[in-house]
Amino acid sequence: MEPTAAAGSCRRRRRGPGAPLPDDLAIAPGAPLPLGASETSDGYNIAVVSRHATRLSVVLFDPQGAVLRTIPLDPVLHRTGDVWHLRIAGALQGCAYALRAEGPWAPEEGHRFDPRALLLDPYATALTGRPRPGEARCLLADRRFDWEGDAPPRHAWRDTVIYETHVRGFTLHPSSGVLHAGRFLGVAEMIPYLQALGVTAVELMPVQEAPELTPAGPAGGPPRPDYWGYDPVALFAPRIAYASAGPGAAVNEFRTMVRALHRAGIEVILDVVFNHTAEGGESGPTFSFRGLDNAIYYLLRPDGGYADYTGCRNTLNCNHPVVRSLLVDCLRHWVTEMHVDGFRFDLAAVLGRGEDGRLLANPPLLEQIAEDPVLRGTKLIAEAWDMAGAFELGRFPGDRWAEWNARYRDDVRRFWRGDPGMTGAFATRLCGSEDLYGGHGAGPLRSINFVTCHDGPTLNDLVSYARPHNEANGEAAAPPLEAWGENNGHEGPAADPGTEAVRARQVRNMLATLMLSRGVPMLLGGDEFRRTQQGNTNAWCQDNTISWYDWAEARRHADLIRFVRGLAGFRRAHPVLSAERFYTADEIAWFGPEGGPPDWGGAENLLGCRIAEGGAAPGALCLLFNASRSRSVTFRLPSPPAGAWRIAIDTAAAPPDDVTDPGAEPQAGDSLRLPPRSLLVLVSR
Repeated sequence: MEPTAAAGSCRRRRRGPGAPLPDDLAIAPGAPLPLGASETSDGYNIAVVSRHATRLSVVLFDPQGAVLRTIPLDPVLHRTGDVWHLRIAGALQGCAYALRAEGPWAPEEGHRFDPRALLLDPYATALTGRPRPGEARCLLADRRFDWEGDAPPRHAWRDTVIYETHVRGFTLHPSSGVLHAGRFLGVAEMIPYLQALGVTAVELMPVQEAPELTPAGPAGGPPRPDYWGYDPVALFAPRIAYASAGPGAAVNEFRTMVRALHRAGIEVILDVVFNHTAEGGESGPTFSFRGLDNAIYYLLRPDGGYADYTGCRNTLNCNHPVVRSLLVDCLRHWVTEMHVDGFRFDLAAVLGRGEDGRLLANPPLLEQIAEDPVLRGTKLIAEAWDMAGAFELGRFPGDRWAEWNARYRDDVRRFWRGDPGMTGAFATRLCGSEDLYGGHGAGPLRSINFVTCHDGPTLNDLVSYARPHNEANGEAAAPPLEAWGENNGHEGPAADPGTEAVRARQVRNMLATLMLSRGVPMLLGGDEFRRTQQGNTNAWCQDNTISWYDWAEARRHADLIRFVRGLAGFRRAHPVLSAERFYTADEIAWFGPEGGPPDWGGAENLLGCRIAEGGAAPGALCLLFNASRSRSVTFRLPSPPAGAWRIAIDTAAAPPDDVTDPGAEPQAGDSLRLPPRSLLVLVSR
């Protein structure tokens, strides 16, 4: 957004840093609420929390970045409790501000005040440039936007299909062909593709403002690109790097993207990072929180150092009342001002830790987020663990939290890899993970099912590499991981048709399993056309073709995209697969190849089930799984409820016979032979 006429008048009145304020700008004590910069009838009110600061100053900048004036706040006139505040009357839109905080430098007591540091307001909703210590400014932006009657799609969980993607990587590759490559508006240009795929929600990796570079690379090496964005510094502000140009553009271009997605019936879920910030440890940079009130914002050790439950050298003090209010206000902002539909909380177990770092029995922040009246209509997804050993899967409080189901990921991978004894665990995941979500009135829709996500390998790489290849990150070669895939005979790309056929079948097996499972399916963006990261399982710093989506691969693997579209359509056509409750014994019957009970602990992972669909015209589904590495297996089919069984999905069949249009399914006999590593889905109407 270009500076407004009012901002231009501010530009014309520019003064030197020591000059008095322009005649038509007046300072008043202001009000302690709302926090941040808010427009008043004649200017702006700025309110900032700092309990331990002895003095706070506001530094005003014109649109070109020149200092207009530093305004010290009188603690008698400009402080209410722990809130420092002032009102500036005048034409200031397009101008910017930063803060200076004076107070004790006593790291052993948790205080790290430095009056030389220019600080961001934690409530800043837009910045003037990419955040660098001492350089970023909080924009006094015009918040008006024509939403044109925008309304959230409000899809029920049972109807939700999530597509996890990265704003920049989604369209930055030249092959994307979009006009706004790597931007919020580029995501909007991909709406027809997302609609055709059957997606109902995009889950965007962090869009909160973060530094372009990390302060230091692995093992003290040089700074690396912060491509993923999991090191935020301004929680209310969308990332400038994802907008076209000009101060404030990120805010309205983000809104434009959301508005367009909503018109297409697609919800927007943000991956938010509330567990740590980019300020790092003792030697890290100071952007905001450390300089405003380090002792309040971070969990500290008794010696004043930073407690690290995140693997990122600091941990936000999430259940301190001040921080808790900040985080809830932040979520409210993204919902009310930016029309976001839901949130995925990175390392969400941290949000349940108290000020001593221990996990709380009834975490007030988690309860407040779940029960907040403004947030009641939003989707809440927890990554239910952290980097200090907390693993709260299935135990998030209340009935509002869905969870990334890591057990689903691991058990489905191991079943299809052919690990012995996985049949029982696989069946549990297929049915919605009742072992995790069967108590306290919960149901299968608490489970966000996924086989791959941004953490770890892509689906193509899961079946093409036996170990991580993260050398480009500066990481040493890593050994195979327990929950890792396999290379199917050759590490990396393979020219052998036999190897490629097995890989293609395994990709289809896991995609089909995802769409057949009760719970909420989440697809990693690009898995539908076998996007590769060349074996890299932690591409956080790879702002290059390792991470960018190569849309030439989408054209190459168009048959796989068609397969995924067919799976999404099949799921919609058979609501029994996405029901809000767990299966009863009358609805699902399990069998082995001979028709008797399955060998739940068997070495080859062979399984069949018959699912009654119910309804006015009762039908049934029959699912057959052969995860044996090398043996074809014949399954004796149960009796269909009416007519005959017809083959709807066959991962061993060549496209287009791998998924068949409704009404065109070929008829099956009394038994079917499944090649190794394949599944079949039959329908009877």
